[in-house]
Amino acid sequence: MTLQDRINQHFTASIETKQAAAALLGPDISAAAQTLVTALLEGKKILTCGNGGSAGDAQHFSSELLNRFERERPPLPAIALTTDSSTLTSIANDYHYNQVFAKQLRALGQPGDILVTYSTSGNSESIIQAINTAHDKQITTIALTGKDGGAVANLLFENDIEIRVPSPSTARIQETHLLITHCLCDLIDHQLFGDEL
Repeated sequence: MTLQDRINQHFTASIETKQAAAALLGPDISAAAQTLVTALLEGKKILTCGNGGSAGDAQHFSSELLNRFERERPPLPAIALTTDSSTLTSIANDYHYNQVFAKQLRALGQPGDILVTYSTSGNSESIIQAINTAHDKQITTIALTGKDGGAVANLLFENDIEIRVPSPSTARIQETHLLITHCLCDLIDHQLFGDEL
């Protein structure tokens, strides 16, 4: 197999995963966007978290909300719980890594806020602890997962939303999580600000 063949395989697999996700996940993405818009209209904020590549996705979403997506519009309140290295390392050092998001959420989260989590496996203990804390604080969770949804799928409450990418591949899941994130950004802007600003 040539290098070009390998490249083509990655592109083809990514396209196929996204096509499968588009056919399956539209209602979940729409429901998530409506949940986010309702919270924003009520003066609430969005908190995001994930580990590794999923931390990058969490930060990406919060930055698109705080700054802008594809057009000029007012900034929207969002906090990535993945970005403060002093806070993350102090919690991990003094307590346990699985508390790095939950402890921040206890301080920063308020009832009615939305927690958006990213975990390709759905089994990240730090994400599980964050969702448990969100439930304690009456914060709705939108969980982006993959594979079989992992422990997160069984943890969610009725008003929470899981957006599960139909793939066993971490790379394909993360690629599709980014597309879903961009869909959410577009749907939020459309619902809050119309077709043009």
